[in-house]
Amino acid sequence: MVDNVRMVGITGGIVAVLTVTDPERSAAWYGRLLGMREAGRYVHPDGRVGQVCLTEPRSGLEICLVGHTANAGAPFDEHRVGLDHLEFLVPSRVDLDDWAARLDSLGIGHSGVKEPAYGPNAMITFRDPDNIQLEFFWKAADQSAPC
Repeated sequence: MVDNVRMVGITGGIVAVLTVTDPERSAAWYGRLLGMREAGRYVHPDGRVGQVCLTEPRSGLEICLVGHTANAGAPFDEHRVGLDHLEFLVPSRVDLDDWAARLDSLGIGHSGVKEPAYGPNAMITFRDPDNIQLEFFWKAADQSAPC
């Protein structure tokens, strides 16, 4: 109980909903990268695709890509209030090497595997077509270092 109010549960599952300039282009990009499948889409009455939702079948990860008509097409900037980056956790340190090879095979620029100074974790940083910062992240066991 928090402040005498019963704590309501959540499942732990997350659906990331990202604003993009072109939902179909981004859906194709995320689909190729992560092996995601289209789970649904919304098409406006004028025929413009407003949203494409994808699911990664093994993990259940869901990403929905939304195109707003008011979006002027400015690239993502993590220095503004809101999302800093989206992080995909990987089970082992060696998986980062495999992801680096996959990014290379898809022609997606990335940081290479890097290890932050604050702890034993490791990551690869890269960006989607709208400049949204993404990471594949391995968190070392039994440590409390931040993501």
